[in-house]
Amino acid sequence: MEIHGRKAIILGGTSGIGLEAARQLVDGGAEVVAASRSDANRDTASRTLGPNAVIREVDVLDREGLAALFTEQAPFDILVCAATGGPRALGPFLEMELDGFRGSFAKLWGYTNAVRLGTKLMSDDGTIVLVSGYPARRPSPGASAISTVGNAVEGFARAIASEIAPRRINVVSPGVISTPMFNLEPELRDTFLASATESFAIPRAGQSEEVASAIMFLIQNEYVTGTTVDVDGGALLS
Repeated sequence: MEIHGRKAIILGGTSGIGLEAARQLVDGGAEVVAASRSDANRDTASRTLGPNAVIREVDVLDREGLAALFTEQAPFDILVCAATGGPRALGPFLEMELDGFRGSFAKLWGYTNAVRLGTKLMSDDGTIVLVSGYPARRPSPGASAISTVGNAVEGFARAIASEIAPRRINVVSPGVISTPMFNLEPELRDTFLASATESFAIPRAGQSEEVASAIMFLIQNEYVTGTTVDVDGGALLS
């Protein structure tokens, strides 16, 4: 897919990986709509992306709001879903509040909302990219909710790829990425990221631009659908 002149909607596009994907699409000449529910992040995105992007407020769990955004921007060619949907539960499964475990699936529900409401308003050669995470296939104690949701996201993309063809859908699965999601003091943040990645084949945290470049690959390569691309520093090998 030629990026220049295409229209892209990035949900969760005002921070971290989503913001970097929006920036790379803008640099490629796409018309970009970056949307999120965070006022502060939308202000940051507006300064970062400048006049070449439209910034919108939307919550991926608000189906009416999503439908209105998609209708306003239709037709469009690219849909990237990088929104977390809400907080994610951590801790031993047998001690976890089940409502917390269930609440972690807000990410999946946001993605299914977006794909269900947006696909029919896309061009016939449109493409969708979802963001999962390496715990989907490398679970660790205390991360059962995150792992299960990641599995569901990747399975969802495989399950519907044939249904929505010729439109395409794929997933990027990041490792530990240095993004504002890790809201710690700089020294604590560096220590945490170093500890979290010391067993990886590439023992450092990844950068948003490294994940966004994989999103760009999946957007542009028209012979890829229903698959997951890992950008994890070798996390699955450790």
